[in-house]
Parts: sequence; structure tokens; C-alpha cells
Amino acid sequence: MSKNPIRPYNGPAGGWGALRSVATQLIEQDIPVSGARTLLSANQPDGFDCPGCAWPDRDHTSTFEFCENGAKAVAAEATKHRATPELFAQHTVADLARYSDHWLENQGRLTHPMRWDAASDKYLPITWDEAFSRIGAHLNALASPDQALFYTSGRCSNEAAFLYQLFVREYGTNNFPDCSNMCHEPSGTAMKAQLGIGKGTVQLRDFEIAEAIFIFGQNPGTNHPRMLGELRQASKRGAAIVSFNPLRERGLERFADPQDKLEMLHNGSTRISSDYFQLRIGGDLAAVKGMIKRVLELDAQARRDGRERVVDLDFIAEHTRGFEAFVAEVESESWDTIVAESGLTRAELERAGDIYARAKSVICCWGMGITQHKHSVATIQMIVNLMLLRGNIGRPGAGPCPVRGHSNVQGDRTMGIYEKPSPAFLDRLRDVFGFEPPREHGHDTVGAIEAMLDGRCKTFFGLGGNFATATPDTEATHRALRRCDLTVHVTTKLNRSHLVHGRDAYILPCLGRTEIDMQETGPQSVTVEDSMSMVHLSAGINAPADPMLLSEPAIVARLAHATLGARSKVPWLWLIGDYDRIRDRIADVFDDFYDFNLRVRVPGGFHLTNAAAERRWLNREAKALFKPHAVPTDLPVHRARASREQPVFTLATTRSHDQYNTTIYGMNDRYRGVFGERRVLFINAQDIAELNMQAGDWVDLESLCDDGVRRVAKRFLLVEYNIPRGCLAAYYPETNSLVPLSSFADEARTPTSKSIPVIVYAHVAQPGANLQSAKDIGLVRVD
Repeated sequence: MSKNPIRPYNGPAGGWGALRSVATQLIEQDIPVSGARTLLSANQPDGFDCPGCAWPDRDHTSTFEFCENGAKAVAAEATKHRATPELFAQHTVADLARYSDHWLENQGRLTHPMRWDAASDKYLPITWDEAFSRIGAHLNALASPDQALFYTSGRCSNEAAFLYQLFVREYGTNNFPDCSNMCHEPSGTAMKAQLGIGKGTVQLRDFEIAEAIFIFGQNPGTNHPRMLGELRQASKRGAAIVSFNPLRERGLERFADPQDKLEMLHNGSTRISSDYFQLRIGGDLAAVKGMIKRVLELDAQARRDGRERVVDLDFIAEHTRGFEAFVAEVESESWDTIVAESGLTRAELERAGDIYARAKSVICCWGMGITQHKHSVATIQMIVNLMLLRGNIGRPGAGPCPVRGHSNVQGDRTMGIYEKPSPAFLDRLRDVFGFEPPREHGHDTVGAIEAMLDGRCKTFFGLGGNFATATPDTEATHRALRRCDLTVHVTTKLNRSHLVHGRDAYILPCLGRTEIDMQETGPQSVTVEDSMSMVHLSAGINAPADPMLLSEPAIVARLAHATLGARSKVPWLWLIGDYDRIRDRIADVFDDFYDFNLRVRVPGGFHLTNAAAERRWLNREAKALFKPHAVPTDLPVHRARASREQPVFTLATTRSHDQYNTTIYGMNDRYRGVFGERRVLFINAQDIAELNMQAGDWVDLESLCDDGVRRVAKRFLLVEYNIPRGCLAAYYPETNSLVPLSSFADEARTPTSKSIPVIVYAHVAQPGANLQSAKDIGLVRVD
């Protein structure tokens, strides 16, 4: 650990700091030359799609279209480091488990399929044929296909995801826990009920003309840095950018575009947020409802004065239902409750409402700061209610914009990775492939962990991701995985999930997005769908990290062939000879993918139809629905505060800037002024004083839940930060252990990782522990 981990950072997001960080990562991964060439092929028509976030490309034919975190993701994949069988020969699994997640990833690309040997506690090499044969035999020996779980990461391509769901459904189950269950499930659940489609309605061109952009629970500077380019341009042309976030985040304040020569030359930057409202953690529903209340008050005044109405009555009459009941419910909610629960003043909420009412076109964006709460579905529906008031759906420069995480997480769901498939989709699979798919709904992520714990599921297969680290309630999740008879992981690098394994375990290494995928008919391209429903090609340019590696589609197809054998209706090995064949089958199943191979070869690809963007509402009512929701005043944190005299805080888990999902690129969080340390707790100065502590003290965190389980995360460094009183933030996965498995979003079952009731108390070092004292750390305040 650094002797001085907390140092103020006063620069903008981006800028020279971003370029230095990219250069450092390229050097650390030992690819200073080839890595630079690889970066220049990111998001290009003849190159590969960035394996990082799902933010779309402004121009898929432009050059230099990547960001700091995208560069880190590419460098991490294109590294020269290798995790060969020799690494596993030197270490038992118990030995490897003692290393940090950062160290595990930095061993480099996996090169050979491996099987865990119980006698030596080591992973040993195995041939691909033997691995597929053994895994297939295990699957066929289960009493029911429903005893197997098939997890999916948002990294895999459309082709891999389609084959995966096809194999699993022909095998006989809908057990598809996936990363959507842990992040944006509430977005799809909320919008599908309200608008008939679970995707955002905007495209990048809408950001060019929006008069106002509202950002809720999102930190684009770290999680979607390319979005800052759009916000920067919007700010420069005078659009209002209104941010709601408990933490003061540099990426929402100022941005220096590394691709702007003048800005870089003069050390300049561009203001991002015109207004920044630091609400309480979980206070977004109350804040949006306050804005709505203000808009309705302005509308009532306009009606009294005989002026043009503020709400769009024509749109509401033609396209919506439930307006009158919704208005009555909003009017019945008191300003006192809204102010208390949002953590903002009435004047602040009225200002936000005024900005919304003045703008002729508005985009509302949100991230996981909205989705990982118990009331997340209600919050998103309140945001959509706000948009419906003035017809801000289905016209240029306006619309809801959930900003999803991993690069193809939206495409995976489009391809059928969903534990609750529609009857119409299953009917189409039956008609195209000639088998009867299972109809019973499967397990989501929380349900999968529960099913492993109680023995209903005995096999876990992971197509990418780091399930053991990404999931809530770490101890319970690890116990669940260890109860399995078999765990299998398709992956590019070593991670924690490979060390928390079942009685039999396999690691199946795959090609990365940057690598050439050579099949029977030559090099192949895959496709991905970004967060705004653009589908485009991705083709690797680097030689594979090792000749032994297989592509994800090849792994899925060969496993399906080994498992299903002659009883399968699908020509698995033929399909992977040329991925155009897979895309033809995708087009057979999904109407929106007609002429898939032709349209995807147009530079930039094609946009999937979005009915709500065309003001066609595909829900049961055939209308967009106003959905009333009371401001919640009986959440777990309310009950915890009512039952205890000591201070109860709301903790939100967050990423550092040197992190993407569970991948730790480095130990720094530059924008928040944290260097070389991850076990930190961001807290308001007044709360530190109320605890009779000082910045630099070490503390333990204990979450409060009524399930009788005591969950404690030990030894976190108190860091004074610009965050509202009663609110805390700390990194995940270090604090995932505090999230109870039983605490999830209403209707969507997403873990409540952004609203954990906790208490804080002094850490007592264990005898013999070598801990650095707070006085040696040299702490300063972080703003």
C-alpha cells in the first residue's frame, strides 16, 4: 500500500492523465507497439468492437474511436503475458486463492483447457475433446436438465449467445442467469410494462439536438468515458446538462478531450453539468417526483393564465393512459416527504423541474445508481412518467436512455439469453429447428445461487464473466458454487471464480475480441449490439494468444455436439464453419434481423427497430402508461434507523477508475484522489465527526438485515469526501459480501448493491497483524 494513498486530484476527467494512464497500461502489459496498432483498430469497420462498455460509436468509420477504459480493456486482452499450464503446475488452487484479483488477472491470457485434480489441488491440462466429452457426460447424467445452470456474461457475441441459448434449450432448460440480472434488469422490466419495449429509444444523433440531458445515477467518466464526448459537445452548444448523483464525480464536472489538440495544448477543459444535484442515495424517485410536481404546478398556472400548456395534452390524449389518476397521486404526495427523502431542497427540485419544462427536447439517462435499489423499477417508471408529460418519447432529440454496461449485454438478451422467454420466441425456435423448447421459466442470478445452496442445481456453466466475484452475498455465493458437482468457466483470463469451484471443475480458454477467429471457410467476424440498438460487425486483427484457443461459438457448438449427439436437430459443427450460417439462423428466428448478413456488412451496421421510438406501444394496452408510485418511506434503511440509536448509513458500492466490472486494471482511482488502495470508505466530514473518528482511521462495516446473518467487511480507510450526510460509498467487489442475497429489487430481483444499510465501527487489528497506522498515511481531504 502507498504511504500516502489519498491525494487531491484537481484536474478534469480525460486530458493528459488519461493518456498517461493508457501508456502505463500498454507498458505493463508489454505491448507498447502492437498494442498501439491494436487500439487503432478498435471500433473500426474492418476492426473489432471494443470489449469494454456498450456505449455506441459516434461514427463507426472514424479513426481513434476509443477511450481510456476501452484502451485498458484492449491492452489487457492483447497482453503478452500468458497463464500457461506451468503456472498451474507451480500453484495449488489454495495457493492461488491467496492472491488478489488484480494479481490473478495479470498472469495473462490462459492458453490450455484445464481440469481440476482433487488429489493435488491443481488444475491440470486436458484435451478439448476429452473436456467436452466429460462435461457432456456429466450433463447427460443429471436427473433433470433443470439441475444445470448456464450463466452468460455481456462480453460474448450475438453468434455465441444465440448458439448458447439454442444448445441449452434443446438440452432442456431455461436456467439462464446472466449479468443483466445484476445490473439493468429493472430497466427492461420497467420500460417493457410502460412502453412495450425494454430498450432505450434514443440514438446518438439525438444527443446532437437535445436541449436538455438529465443524468441519474451514472458516472460516465469512469464507466462510459466515450459518453463524455457527447456531453462535451452538448455543453458547448448550450444544452442544459443536469446531473443527479450523491457523489461529486469529476467526469460529471469537467472533461478534457484527449483528441482535441487545442484543449490538450492549453490544458483546457469543458464544463459538463450545468446543474449538479447531490441527492441522498436512493432519493432519485423522490427527486423525479418533485420535478413532476413542479411541472404540474407550472401547467396549472399556465392554464389559469390562459397561456400555452406545459404538458403535451395532444400526446397524452393520443398515446397514453392513466394520466388523470397519475396527476391525482402526485398532487397527494407532500413536498415535505419529497424533500426529506430526496435530500434536496424544494428550490433545487423546482429548478430542475423548470429546466425540464423549458426544454423542447429532453433525454434522460441512467445507470446502475438507479437500478440496484429495492425500488428501482418504480424509480425508472417515474423517469418515464416525467418523459411522457411533455411527449419526450418518439421524437428527435428526446427519449429514455438506459446506459448499459458490458459491450454486448443488450445483444445477449436480444438473442434469447433470458430465463423467462416469451411463448412466441419459443414457438419460433420450435418451428425453425424442429425441437420443442422447455416452457417453464428458469432461474435468474439470485435464484441460481439459492438453487445451488439448497441442492436443486448441481452444475454451473459460465460463458464468460466472474460469477463468484460479481454476485452479492459473497460467502453464500462461494458456498453455493462449492456445493456443485461440476463448475465450468469459458474465459480469457484467470479469475476468482475458477478458484471457487465444484467437486469437478474445468477452465475452457477462448479467443478474445481482438483476435483472428479462423474457421473452415476462413477468418470470421462476429456481431454485437450496443446500448442504442446498433448492430455491427467485429473482426479481430491479432494472432490468437495461443494456437490451442477456441472461439466462444466453437466451444458452445462442440459442447452441444458432444452432449446432444445424434438426438440433436441442429447441425452444430456445420454452423461454426462459417458464422454467416449462424446469422442466417438468427434471421430465421428474429424478424428484425432480416437480411442480417447483407445489412451488417454496411459500414456501421444497422439499427434494430424500436417500436416506442416510433410511438407504437407493444404492451397489452397498446398505449404508453403513466405509472404512479408513492415515495418509499419504509425501505430497509428506514427500518434499520428506526430500530437503532447509533448512526445507520446507506452504503453504495461503486467502481474505481482503474476497474471495469470485476476486472481490476490497477490500484488507483485518479478522479477521486485514491492511489494504491482499494479498501476505502468515502464519507461526509460531519459524519466522521459524529462517529468520533478522523479521516485515516480504519473501520469495519456491518450490514443490517433481518435474516439473522451477520455480514461484516473489515478494515476500510475513512476518506473524507463530498457526499451527503448519512451516505457512504466503497468499491466492489470488496463490499459485495455486505449485500444480502434476500435483498433485491421489487419485480426485477436485482441485488440492492446501491442501498445497503450499514453501521460503522473502529477496526481492531488482529494480534500480529502488520497494519500501517493512520498517522503514517498522511491523509488530506478529498473533494
